[in-house]
Amino acid sequence: MEPFSSRSLAVQAEKKLLSGAAGRAAAQLLIDETSGEVLDELYRVSKAYTRSRAEAQRVIKDLVKVAIKVSVLHRNGRFSGAELEQAALFRRKLRQGAMTALSFGQVAFTFEAAVLAGLLAECRDALLGLVQRHLTPKSLGRIRHVFDHFADPGLLAALYGPDYDAHLTRICAGLSKLLEEGRL
Repeated sequence: MEPFSSRSLAVQAEKKLLSGAAGRAAAQLLIDETSGEVLDELYRVSKAYTRSRAEAQRVIKDLVKVAIKVSVLHRNGRFSGAELEQAALFRRKLRQGAMTALSFGQVAFTFEAAVLAGLLAECRDALLGLVQRHLTPKSLGRIRHVFDHFADPGLLAALYGPDYDAHLTRICAGLSKLLEEGRL
């Protein structure tokens, strides 16, 4: 069995979701090397925390599926003006969450699970507002699943604890690179 990889998962999801309408290049644009490394690291953290390979794979699969669906909607101009404003709000909240996560990872003794969990909840709500009329209830449930999973205070506390230091370092490096490149 080959190891879990978010990049190969993105390609599989793209093929399944779009039935060949969009090519492999679209999935690779969404999940490049850096974002793939961050997703793979989030998978490892989730797997270690939940002690369930299946749950860790499910949450990353849900994340990739939702990201591809939102990307396809955006590329095809399906969002109204108000929804594009909601998309801008989501992006700002996501960037704020990434910068907060980085700050907590780089400055000792500053981590607050409630702050990060709150930012993730705001991201979830902004994304749900954006795609509410475009996606099925099942897809909306996937969004809730992903954000609720990573907003779990226990998971966040573990991630910022000493046992997950190597994972946090790699996640922060990837987030930093994505922010510098303007991809997040």
